[in-house]
Amino acid sequence: MSDMGPADDSPLRSRTPSAWAASVLGEPIAFLNDHAHLEKKAAANALALLSRHPRSFDATEAATAWTTSMASIARDEAEHLQLVLRHLTRRGGRLSPMHANPYAAALHTRIRRGEEQLLDRLLVSALIEARSCERFELLGTVADDAELRALYRGLCASERGHFGVLTGLARRVDPDAMESRWAWFLDEEARVLAAQSRGPRMHSGA
Repeated sequence: MSDMGPADDSPLRSRTPSAWAASVLGEPIAFLNDHAHLEKKAAANALALLSRHPRSFDATEAATAWTTSMASIARDEAEHLQLVLRHLTRRGGRLSPMHANPYAAALHTRIRRGEEQLLDRLLVSALIEARSCERFELLGTVADDAELRALYRGLCASERGHFGVLTGLARRVDPDAMESRWAWFLDEEARVLAAQSRGPRMHSGA
Protein backbone atom coordinates (compact mmCIF):
# COMPACT_ATOMS: atom_id res chain seq x y z
CA MET A 1 0.00 0.00 0.00
CA SER A 2 1.36 3.39 -0.96
CA ASP A 3 0.95 6.60 0.99
CA MET A 4 -2.00 8.72 0.06
CA GLY A 5 -1.25 11.19 -2.70
CA PRO A 6 -3.57 13.49 -4.60
CA ALA A 7 -7.30 12.80 -4.57
CA ASP A 8 -7.13 10.52 -7.63
CA ASP A 9 -4.69 8.28 -5.72
CA SER A 10 -6.74 8.20 -2.52
CA PRO A 11 -7.18 4.70 -1.07
CA LEU A 12 -10.75 5.51 -0.03
CA ARG A 13 -13.50 3.39 -1.56
CA SER A 14 -15.86 6.32 -2.13
CA ARG A 15 -15.54 9.94 -3.22
CA THR A 16 -17.38 12.93 -1.80
CA PRO A 17 -19.51 14.84 -4.35
CA SER A 18 -19.14 18.61 -4.78
CA ALA A 19 -22.74 19.02 -3.62
CA TRP A 20 -21.67 17.99 -0.11
CA ALA A 21 -19.11 20.79 0.07
CA ALA A 22 -21.57 23.39 -1.20
CA SER A 23 -24.09 22.26 1.41
CA VAL A 24 -21.82 22.36 4.48
CA LEU A 25 -20.24 25.65 3.43
CA GLY A 26 -23.74 27.13 3.53
CA GLU A 27 -23.66 26.78 7.33
CA PRO A 28 -20.11 27.96 8.12
CA ILE A 29 -20.48 28.50 11.87
CA ALA A 30 -21.98 25.07 12.55
CA PHE A 31 -19.44 23.47 10.25
CA LEU A 32 -16.47 25.24 11.85
CA ASN A 33 -17.74 24.26 15.30
CA ASP A 34 -17.85 20.61 14.28
CA HIS A 35 -14.41 20.92 12.71
CA ALA A 36 -12.93 22.45 15.85
CA HIS A 37 -14.21 19.58 17.97
CA LEU A 38 -12.65 17.10 15.56
CA GLU A 39 -9.25 18.78 15.84
CA LYS A 40 -9.57 18.70 19.62
CA LYS A 41 -10.34 14.98 19.57
CA ALA A 42 -7.52 14.27 17.12
CA ALA A 43 -5.02 15.97 19.43
CA ALA A 44 -6.34 14.00 22.41
CA ASN A 45 -6.14 10.74 20.46
CA ALA A 46 -2.49 11.33 19.54
CA LEU A 47 -1.65 12.13 23.17
CA ALA A 48 -3.44 8.99 24.32
CA LEU A 49 -1.35 6.92 21.91
CA LEU A 50 1.89 8.63 22.89
CA SER A 51 2.91 6.02 25.47
CA ARG A 52 1.11 3.06 23.91
CA HIS A 53 3.88 1.75 21.66
CA PRO A 54 4.08 -2.06 21.53
CA ARG A 55 6.68 -4.02 23.47
CA SER A 56 8.51 -4.73 20.23
CA PHE A 57 9.25 -0.99 20.05
CA ASP A 58 11.21 -0.98 23.29
CA ALA A 59 14.42 -0.53 21.35
CA THR A 60 15.44 3.11 21.65
CA GLU A 61 15.14 3.97 17.95
CA ALA A 62 11.65 2.53 17.46
CA ALA A 63 10.24 3.90 20.72
CA THR A 64 11.66 7.34 19.98
CA ALA A 65 10.17 7.34 16.49
CA TRP A 66 6.77 6.45 17.97
CA THR A 67 6.74 9.12 20.67
CA THR A 68 8.18 11.77 18.37
CA SER A 69 5.55 11.02 15.73
CA MET A 70 2.62 11.10 18.15
CA ALA A 71 3.84 14.26 19.84
CA SER A 72 4.20 15.92 16.44
CA ILE A 73 0.68 14.93 15.40
CA ALA A 74 -0.75 16.14 18.71
CA ARG A 75 1.03 19.46 18.28
CA ASP A 76 -0.25 19.84 14.71
CA GLU A 77 -3.83 19.05 15.72
CA ALA A 78 -3.68 21.52 18.61
CA GLU A 79 -2.45 24.19 16.20
CA HIS A 80 -5.27 23.30 13.81
CA LEU A 81 -7.74 23.64 16.67
CA GLN A 82 -6.47 27.13 17.42
CA LEU A 83 -6.66 28.05 13.75
CA VAL A 84 -10.21 26.77 13.30
CA LEU A 85 -11.35 28.48 16.51
CA ARG A 86 -9.96 31.74 15.15
CA HIS A 87 -12.11 31.38 12.03
CA LEU A 88 -15.11 30.39 14.15
CA THR A 89 -14.93 33.36 16.51
CA ARG A 90 -14.23 35.74 13.64
CA ARG A 91 -17.62 34.76 12.25
CA GLY A 92 -19.42 35.25 15.54
CA GLY A 93 -19.47 31.62 16.66
CA ARG A 94 -18.06 29.80 19.64
CA LEU A 95 -17.17 26.23 20.51
CA SER A 96 -20.19 24.28 21.73
CA PRO A 97 -19.92 22.43 25.07
CA MET A 98 -21.14 19.14 23.61
CA HIS A 99 -20.30 17.32 20.41
CA ALA A 100 -20.96 13.95 18.82
CA ASN A 101 -19.28 12.32 15.83
CA PRO A 102 -21.31 9.23 14.86
CA TYR A 103 -18.92 8.50 11.97
CA ALA A 104 -15.87 8.16 14.22
CA ALA A 105 -17.91 6.40 16.89
CA ALA A 106 -19.01 3.77 14.36
CA LEU A 107 -15.44 3.19 13.20
CA HIS A 108 -14.27 2.80 16.79
CA THR A 109 -16.80 0.02 17.41
CA ARG A 110 -14.86 -2.01 14.84
CA ILE A 111 -11.61 -1.86 16.82
CA ARG A 112 -10.65 -5.23 18.27
CA ARG A 113 -9.51 -5.66 21.85
CA GLY A 114 -6.37 -7.30 23.10
CA GLU A 115 -3.14 -7.45 21.14
CA GLU A 116 -4.80 -6.32 17.89
CA GLN A 117 -6.22 -3.14 19.40
CA LEU A 118 -3.22 -0.93 18.71
CA LEU A 119 -3.08 -1.81 15.00
CA ASP A 120 -6.80 -1.10 14.65
CA ARG A 121 -6.54 2.21 16.49
CA LEU A 122 -3.80 3.34 14.15
CA LEU A 123 -5.78 2.30 11.09
CA VAL A 124 -8.97 4.01 12.27
CA SER A 125 -6.97 7.16 12.97
CA ALA A 126 -5.43 6.92 9.50
CA LEU A 127 -8.86 6.45 7.92
CA ILE A 128 -10.20 9.57 9.60
CA GLU A 129 -7.19 11.54 8.40
CA ALA A 130 -7.66 10.18 4.87
CA ARG A 131 -11.34 11.09 4.72
CA SER A 132 -10.69 14.51 6.23
CA CYS A 133 -7.95 15.15 3.67
CA GLU A 134 -10.23 14.11 0.82
CA ARG A 135 -12.90 16.51 2.04
CA PHE A 136 -10.49 19.35 2.79
CA GLU A 137 -9.20 19.09 -0.76
CA LEU A 138 -12.76 19.37 -2.07
CA LEU A 139 -13.57 22.28 0.25
CA GLY A 140 -10.40 24.05 -0.85
CA THR A 141 -11.67 23.89 -4.42
CA VAL A 142 -15.33 24.76 -3.84
CA ALA A 143 -15.16 27.45 -1.12
CA ASP A 144 -15.84 31.01 -2.33
CA ASP A 145 -14.42 32.53 0.85
CA ALA A 146 -10.69 33.06 0.25
CA GLU A 147 -9.78 32.58 3.91
CA LEU A 148 -11.64 29.30 4.19
CA ARG A 149 -10.25 28.12 0.87
CA ALA A 150 -6.71 28.72 2.14
CA LEU A 151 -7.52 27.07 5.47
CA TYR A 152 -8.76 23.85 3.91
CA ARG A 153 -5.97 23.62 1.37
CA GLY A 154 -3.38 23.94 4.10
CA LEU A 155 -5.08 21.38 6.32
CA CYS A 156 -5.32 18.90 3.46
CA ALA A 157 -1.54 18.78 3.16
CA SER A 158 -1.12 18.29 6.90
CA GLU A 159 -3.70 15.49 7.10
CA ARG A 160 -2.00 13.74 4.20
CA GLY A 161 1.22 13.79 6.17
CA HIS A 162 -0.47 12.39 9.28
CA PHE A 163 -1.98 9.62 7.18
CA GLY A 164 1.47 8.59 6.01
CA VAL A 165 2.88 8.60 9.54
CA LEU A 166 0.02 6.54 10.99
CA THR A 167 0.04 3.91 8.26
CA GLY A 168 3.82 3.71 8.48
CA LEU A 169 3.61 3.02 12.21
CA ALA A 170 0.86 0.47 11.61
CA ARG A 171 3.15 -1.43 9.24
CA ARG A 172 5.80 -1.59 11.94
CA VAL A 173 3.32 -2.72 14.59
CA ASP A 174 2.07 -5.71 12.58
CA PRO A 175 3.45 -5.98 9.03
CA ASP A 176 1.82 -9.37 8.44
CA ALA A 177 -1.73 -8.24 9.24
CA MET A 178 -1.48 -4.68 7.97
CA GLU A 179 -2.59 -5.08 4.36
CA SER A 180 -5.60 -7.34 4.91
CA ARG A 181 -6.82 -5.35 7.91
CA TRP A 182 -6.42 -2.05 6.07
CA ALA A 183 -8.45 -3.36 3.12
CA TRP A 184 -11.18 -4.47 5.52
CA PHE A 185 -11.29 -1.08 7.23
CA LEU A 186 -11.47 0.75 3.89
CA ASP A 187 -14.58 -1.25 3.01
CA GLU A 188 -16.08 -0.60 6.42
CA GLU A 189 -15.35 3.14 6.23
CA ALA A 190 -17.30 3.42 2.98
CA ARG A 191 -20.27 1.67 4.59
CA VAL A 192 -20.12 3.83 7.70
CA LEU A 193 -19.94 7.06 5.74
CA ALA A 194 -22.82 6.06 3.48
CA ALA A 195 -24.99 5.55 6.57
CA GLN A 196 -24.37 9.04 7.97
CA SER A 197 -27.13 11.64 8.03
CA ARG A 198 -26.63 14.94 6.24
CA GLY A 199 -25.69 18.15 7.98
CA PRO A 200 -22.92 20.73 8.52
CA ARG A 201 -20.35 18.21 9.76
CA MET A 202 -17.00 17.13 8.41
CA HIS A 203 -18.03 13.50 8.30
CA SER A 204 -21.71 13.87 7.45
CA GLY A 205 -23.45 11.95 4.72
CA ALA A 206 -23.44 13.23 1.16
